[in-house]
Amino acid sequence: MGALSRRNVLSGGAVAAATALGVTACADGSVPARGSAGDSKPGSSKSASGSGGSASPGPTSAGAVPIGDGSTSDTGLQPHQPVPERLKPGQRPPQFVVFSWDGAGEDSKKLFSHFRQVAQETKATMSFFLSGIYLLPESKKDLYLPPGHKPGASDIGYLADEHIHMTLQQVGAAWLEGHEIGTHFNGHFCSPSNGVGTWNTAQWRSELEQAVGFVTKWRTNTGFKDLPALPFDYRKELIGGRTPCLLGRDAMLPAAKSMGWKYDASSPGGNQVWPGFYKGLWEFPLQSIPFPGHNFQVLSMDYNMLANQSPNASINGDPAKRPAWQQQSYGAYMAGFNRAYTTNRAPYFIGNHFESWNGGIYMRSVEEALRDIASKPDVRLVSFRQLVQWLEAQDPAVLAKLRTLQVGQKPTNWAEYTSPAPAGSTASAKASSKASVPAHA
Repeated sequence: MGALSRRNVLSGGAVAAATALGVTACADGSVPARGSAGDSKPGSSKSASGSGGSASPGPTSAGAVPIGDGSTSDTGLQPHQPVPERLKPGQRPPQFVVFSWDGAGEDSKKLFSHFRQVAQETKATMSFFLSGIYLLPESKKDLYLPPGHKPGASDIGYLADEHIHMTLQQVGAAWLEGHEIGTHFNGHFCSPSNGVGTWNTAQWRSELEQAVGFVTKWRTNTGFKDLPALPFDYRKELIGGRTPCLLGRDAMLPAAKSMGWKYDASSPGGNQVWPGFYKGLWEFPLQSIPFPGHNFQVLSMDYNMLANQSPNASINGDPAKRPAWQQQSYGAYMAGFNRAYTTNRAPYFIGNHFESWNGGIYMRSVEEALRDIASKPDVRLVSFRQLVQWLEAQDPAVLAKLRTLQVGQKPTNWAEYTSPAPAGSTASAKASSKASVPAHA
């Protein structure tokens, strides 16, 4: 692995938090209260209710069982889910690729709906990490009690009421198409003095419970009556997410595990190797990937491309350089893919935001990479949830062998790694023992 230096900066930091979904950072680092260019229409039928009482249930799909105030419902098993199959002896693993999106809201740029369409065209499923407050009207922001901050405080803006309505439509449709709805928590606090990196487990538990609550009580909080219930039980569906700023996960994980999580995608700077466990959960980190034209690597996320291209991580960098930056970021995504695809076949993780930094070059580069990757044989574009299900279906001894493959290591004979040792053999016992102990716990 090449030298990383400062290049593998954290996921977005204050700039990413402030600029996702069109919010612009102020010169002093603060952000405007509204997160959607001020185009809310409070007088329309889609506006949030000003009362704090329970909303009457809205429409539900046929056969759906409403939950709570009717914000969510039980519609049965999620559609369009692959059936995980155990690797056959000697079989080369498929190349899993997970595209995930931090924040995952819909605004006037309509990037959520756009990438849903891209997913349909490429037969991909993805992980959408929803920020809970994207379903909470700004008029009700005091319902959010962020740890260490005053009620309603947030380092990302609240969505316009119209865009909350749009986001709810996207979330429900995405789940029905087979995508995962995870969480990116709520207020995205990155400050070293009182941000998420300073929180204890109890504070993380509060933050996570509130993120779930804003999803499961959107009908009460918004007053919307013209939308169907979300077609899933979020408390059961939520099995993973990514912390804001990629900070605080050690204190967060005990709370997440107690709430039924199976994986975490918050670690920065992971290597392109087969995943193991961290503190009892599958660890799916952002990965260090080759950065064309440099002798260091970059994290597999749009903000980290930006921070290494645009001076001072400016989201309005030199227009003349943007075509080259777009090609460089596309090249980085493809270099990471090709390294895994042609060698150890470790699952490849890409994390992005719905943003328009530097004229939208990162949205174009990641889409180009997604389409090119989808065209390769033996590739599976899956969600983290689906990857967990596949990993759980494998022989633990085989997974233990796969974890011994290093970055860029190409087996001369896949049978050495995907063929279980005979039952009762020393090799089998060692592999099973290794597989049963969470890595780095």
